[in-house]
Amino acid sequence: MVPFGGWDMPVQYSGILEEHRAVRGSAGLFDISHMGEIEFRGPEALGAVQRLVTGDASRLQRGQVQYAALCYDNGTFVDDLTVYKVADNHYMFTVNASNIEKDYHWIKEHVTGGVEVRNISDETALLALQGPKAPEILRKLTPVDLSQIRYYWFQPGRVLDTDALISRTGYTGEDGFEIYLSAEKAESLWQRLLAEGRPFGLLPVGLGARDTLRLEAKMALYGNDIDDAHTVLEADLGWIVKFEKGDFIGRAALQQQQAAGLTRKLVGFEMVGRGIARPHYKVVADGQEIGEVTSGGPSPTLGKNIGLAYVGIAHATIGTEFDILIRGEPVRAKIVPVPFYKRKR
Repeated sequence: MVPFGGWDMPVQYSGILEEHRAVRGSAGLFDISHMGEIEFRGPEALGAVQRLVTGDASRLQRGQVQYAALCYDNGTFVDDLTVYKVADNHYMFTVNASNIEKDYHWIKEHVTGGVEVRNISDETALLALQGPKAPEILRKLTPVDLSQIRYYWFQPGRVLDTDALISRTGYTGEDGFEIYLSAEKAESLWQRLLAEGRPFGLLPVGLGARDTLRLEAKMALYGNDIDDAHTVLEADLGWIVKFEKGDFIGRAALQQQQAAGLTRKLVGFEMVGRGIARPHYKVVADGQEIGEVTSGGPSPTLGKNIGLAYVGIAHATIGTEFDILIRGEPVRAKIVPVPFYKRKR
């Protein structure tokens, strides 16, 4: 157990490698109740959401989810989040655990009348069932037709004996579902999911395998790959910025940066030499420092050592090689296409 975002969280249950392979091959169960939920209700809810995030929430249909960023005026990250359209006048953000209070206060500062904003994190639990066997397992506990929930969509319904919201997004690169439910019902559902999933090879999964899984899928981690020192464009997330929707916080700075051209960018790399890159290791080329590693480690699926790093734009093309200083020694690495792992659909 380790402290994480104000919580005590399990790094592993049975072992990082075993848990990682369970998610890729069968299924894994994550307790991610540490994540935050912030709700918007009222006639001006859409306008408030539009002003806050980089995405275009006006394009969301009821029951649809969107990945977006909450930005400072300079285009760097307050947080990354998912936007849920529950109804025309009802939206929900799912935010990172370490940022709940910061995000909530930022939102309250920038939302005007006609919107009720509530932090419902304490009353909301969140379990994630991920892996190719996830639909078969969850189907045993809900009458909801899971085949009708498309990727980045959700549906309310009963799970076990309680009302829940079932979404299909994921942070592992695998198929799977998130189940939002009342906090007091979480433990009984957790136990039942483990029991139903055991014949399928389901394992509970901790932070360690969650990190290796999301890195293989090139899912950004707040505090490592994205933060208040890098913009959304530098983080290679330009696809979540919808300039055409109109004004939002950070828009002017991001437009200016886009017009001027990036000077650095987040890239994926694999180690050519022997060694494991870790966060904050320096990236060098021709004896000059050109960047820094943000995430790195072994890829159990690929059998390689991989990572993400911000590097100067002149060194940011696929195939470019550079050195990473591991305990002061240069070890060769090469930029490769991302995501590192993509599941077969």
